[in-house]
Amino acid sequence: MSQASAKNPPASNNPPPTGPEPRSATKQPPSEPGYAEALSELESILAELERDNVDVDVLASRVQRAAELIRLCRERIGNARLQIEQVVAELDR
Repeated sequence: MSQASAKNPPASNNPPPTGPEPRSATKQPPSEPGYAEALSELESILAELERDNVDVDVLASRVQRAAELIRLCRERIGNARLQIEQVVAELDR
């Protein structure tokens, strides 16, 4: 073993830590869209449902998806509100 290799240990296979993950990455399962994406999909579903030629065979599934997206958006808004209240409370200390 040379002196250079003794001073510099071999590189680890693990990547270096990059710091904490953003809150959205830690709270959001990979299968769920973000707030903006959910809102956009919800608007698209609403536009479909407002048309005169709505396919009755897919109507129930689209309404169900809209309900899921509404729940997700409300949850994200509630979480954001709590985080904001915590930040403001810390400023008042």
